[in-house]
Amino acid sequence: MKARTGLIFCLLLGYAFLYAPIAFLIAFSFNDARLVTSWAGFSWRWYGVLWNDAPLLRAALLSLRIAASSATLALVVGTLAGLVLARFGRFRTRAAFEAATAAPLVLPEVITGLSLLLLFIALDQAIGWPHGRGVLTVTLAHASVSVAYVAVVVRARLAGLAPALEDAAADLYAPPPEVFVRVTLPLLAPALASGWLLAFTLSLDDVVVASFTSGPGASTLPMVVFSMLRLGPTPELYALASLIVLAVAAILLLGWRLQGRPAR
Repeated sequence: MKARTGLIFCLLLGYAFLYAPIAFLIAFSFNDARLVTSWAGFSWRWYGVLWNDAPLLRAALLSLRIAASSATLALVVGTLAGLVLARFGRFRTRAAFEAATAAPLVLPEVITGLSLLLLFIALDQAIGWPHGRGVLTVTLAHASVSVAYVAVVVRARLAGLAPALEDAAADLYAPPPEVFVRVTLPLLAPALASGWLLAFTLSLDDVVVASFTSGPGASTLPMVVFSMLRLGPTPELYALASLIVLAVAAILLLGWRLQGRPAR
């Protein structure tokens, strides 16, 4: 009984360590004072400041646009890579292909960002595309990093699925494109959704790769927040973080409700 009580206490202590700072952040987003070290009363002041902060809102919208575009691109390429690794068996360059696909998982982001910057500069000098650094280069950089994560998710899903349904569809004279659209894609739907959300989150959270590959007018939200933090945190950033926490909680709640809904 004492051991169980001790385990519960350790569990509660761990959750407190993880979530108490988030609760502190949300509480001080309603602080009337500019300093976050003292409480001056409840106020919605900083949410109004955030609403009128045009550069920060533009950076947030830009980050959402880049995250959606890069996640979609990574989903297409990562799904194809996962299919090759899971269904094509052995081929001559399989080891090199698998290593290249998994490289972003283990390489430090500084090296990835620097290598992509050198690649974009070389392409600009050789063929004139992409011209300069901006939204396009950040999108391509985030997609190239996220491909590995999507490929891992899709490959794991395919490894747990027997190809019997695909073989049955082929035995019924369905051409390969129709087998892929009508059988493979529906079976991969959970992995595709998970891969896209993972790539979207990675893009939305990235600051290192974006710092190397962005240019004037292409500062993402993490970059803007990081630059603002150099002068010290303000309740405005706490208000922004609280809204992000609220949005994530709403999405998780919606997913939980949809998952618990009985199928018709």
